[in-house]
Amino acid sequence: MLQGFKDFIIRGNVIDFAVAVVIGGAFGKVVSSLVENLIMPIVGLLSGGFDFSHRFSDLSGQTHATLAAAEAAGAATLNYGIFLNSLINFLIVATAIYFLVVRPMSRLQAPPAETPAPTGPTSEALLAEIRDLLKAR
Repeated sequence: MLQGFKDFIIRGNVIDFAVAVVIGGAFGKVVSSLVENLIMPIVGLLSGGFDFSHRFSDLSGQTHATLAAAEAAGAATLNYGIFLNSLINFLIVATAIYFLVVRPMSRLQAPPAETPAPTGPTSEALLAEIRDLLKAR
């Protein structure tokens, strides 16, 4: 049982996957910091001081000055600003993964070898076979 587990762990795919998960987690933190600390303040500045992370809609009908005040009061809120930050974060990660990992790796892979089309008998060969079968009757 332990030998089977050892063989499974030592396989290249499992180790590659483990490395990818660790690097992906670290990359996610870097991108989250990039979005929260660099990109969203610039977007907020370009949109006239609009800060997405503090945008919310109070479902209880009450008015609260900030998201923290609404949460402290126990009000039900739709935190669409946090969602927008997460969406922008995802788009940046997906773009970076595509352009920094997927495209370069696909260029490094050898193009698939073209397999020749299977050559079957020609129509003349089939007709000759039919003719021979009819003669044999």
